Amino acid sequence: MSTNRIKVLVVDDSAVVRKLICEALSVDPEIEVVGTAVDPYAARDQIVALSPDVLTLDLEMPRMDGLTFLRILMEQRPVRVIVLSSLTRAGSDQALEALRLGAIDVLGKPGGSYSFGDLGPQLVAKIKAAAMARLTPLSPARAASPVAPPPSGRPLSSSGTNPPWPRPAGGGSRNLILLGASTGGTEALRDVLTRLPGNLPPIAIVQHIPAMFSKAFADRLDHQCAFRVHEAKDGDLLEPGHAFIAPGNFHMLVTRLGGQYRARVVDGPPVWHQRPAVDMLFKSAVEAGAGAQVIAGVLTGMGKDGAEGLLRLRERGAATFGQDEASCVVYGMPRAAWENGAAQRQVALQRIPEYICHQLEPAAASHPAAVRLTP
Repeated sequence: MSTNRIKVLVVDDSAVVRKLICEALSVDPEIEVVGTAVDPYAARDQIVALSPDVLTLDLEMPRMDGLTFLRILMEQRPVRVIVLSSLTRAGSDQALEALRLGAIDVLGKPGGSYSFGDLGPQLVAKIKAAAMARLTPLSPARAASPVAPPPSGRPLSSSGTNPPWPRPAGGGSRNLILLGASTGGTEALRDVLTRLPGNLPPIAIVQHIPAMFSKAFADRLDHQCAFRVHEAKDGDLLEPGHAFIAPGNFHMLVTRLGGQYRARVVDGPPVWHQRPAVDMLFKSAVEAGAGAQVIAGVLTGMGKDGAEGLLRLRERGAATFGQDEASCVVYGMPRAAWENGAAQRQVALQRIPEYICHQLEPAAASHPAAVRLTP
């Protein structure tokens, strides 16, 4: 056994699914399946005996459900976990709860046991990203409940009398916020969005997430944020006080018609092996002439998606940032955006809401009507 290979334990009550996962992972020489388990009790013994680097975890199992096992695992013996969840609304809600509890990523199970399709390469990529991820034990506060939303319209105050971030030069107005994230991004975005006031310019977000899960993600955020959060639909008007999540398996673009921004939801080939892709969103904003009106940033994630588009935005006057290494689950996308000069600043996760608010004109932070597009 090579010590350089990623050791994976497969936990699933279906013998067929265990076999399919093992076959999918066996094609990559950097990954080794060191064991399988049919339920959490068997998995507990395997974890102690084998010390796997990554677990794949089914959420619907006998004797103990996957969420209960994950909560115990992250409290007592944290390990990097990739969740495999059914492509249903209940499965999506469970998958998002698993991410909140500390799972690194989620992958949707195919409808039929024998239909694994393109999931093999996706699972390999997620295993490799998880192996690089920063592992954080589950705190009692995070285990208890999601973050409560701030009061609607509450201004986000900074510490100290002088703002720590420069505002736009030349008196320009920022009236569009663009965010992109991947591995670890669902929780990072939740941390950011739930601490923003409710009267900001429209926010457009690309999170690498499987189809079906994006709607549940948007709905969950909609109950936690001080503004409305939607899964984007083609033609949606991007209005102040609203955030739009790209639907899984579709690219989201920004267009501008008659002085208004609208979302375009389109099919198309993956970019950086991703659909939706952050670069598609960022580059579309450049083509829409947004440029200096934009605040854009990349959060935690594996790979380089978003770096090229962020650089184009910066070159046209946008305020750009990347999440800093210390607060990232995976410092991949923000690293790429920093190294190619796309990100003007690296910002710790807990300070991103403050950074965004200080990039806006003072009027934009207190008066929703001030956030308007000029024809």
